[in-house]
Amino acid sequence: MWLVYAAGSAFFAGVTSILAKCGIRRTDSNLATAVRTIVVLVFAWGMVFITSSQGQVTQISGRSLLFLILSGLATGASWLCYFKALQIGDVNKVVPVDKSSSVLTILLALILLHEKVSFCKGIGIIGIGIGTYLMIQPRDGEPLERKSGKSWFVFAALSALFASLTSILGKVGIENVESNPGTAIRTGVVLVMAWVVVFVTRKPGTALAVPRGELGFICLSGVATGASWLCYYHALQLGPASLVAPVDKLSILVTILFSRIVFHERLTRRAFLGLVLITAGTLLLLF
Repeated sequence: MWLVYAAGSAFFAGVTSILAKCGIRRTDSNLATAVRTIVVLVFAWGMVFITSSQGQVTQISGRSLLFLILSGLATGASWLCYFKALQIGDVNKVVPVDKSSSVLTILLALILLHEKVSFCKGIGIIGIGIGTYLMIQPRDGEPLERKSGKSWFVFAALSALFASLTSILGKVGIENVESNPGTAIRTGVVLVMAWVVVFVTRKPGTALAVPRGELGFICLSGVATGASWLCYYHALQLGPASLVAPVDKLSILVTILFSRIVFHERLTRRAFLGLVLITAGTLLLLF
């Protein structure tokens, strides 16, 4: 049964990017992030009450709370950059760069937390790095102006950087805190941060101007994120983390598949080889 939940987690995580891309064709990506975070926050606190862990919120130490807040700020920055990258770039190029956050997390853990890197992890890092490079290369014959348009890469790279910082800060902040309240607190910080960005950029009034169809996709992307969290939590309850994690990481395959179906984004042979290397490298990181 754990395999069913783990597969569900990968599926919902994979379609999140597709649904979000559908919701930000004309809608500002910052506003979309702020709206979808409301939905995610509902799911996050729902998990707290489902697991009856709400009483632990008042027992969180000041140090842990500080790092949870910092982790939430990093998460918010990652989400804002990620959805901006999705808005201006192809899904099958943005997602591999964002997924490279696992490599950055390992490197930061090595530098800041002095965690060791095994031989398998080293090979996995190399595989993901080469695979990502292959997937983001422009197609042969692509127009020069399209090749030079790399602003999506900047936002995708920042998304990966902030996501890795989220993991490091979250690891410190959640040492003595149950994961569900910690996640709910971080999501609350993301919500505040996202709406502050919307107001600072003077776009709060545009919420009423969001096309109804796009608003639906934005909310569905939030639902997909929440559903992924719920499935992942149940999978961890029923099965070993060493097996649940690799199944969940295969969400990149779901995203690439749906990007082909929905947006007709095709992979070149070089990009397909890159996807194989990223998948193999991700699995090696678990050993």
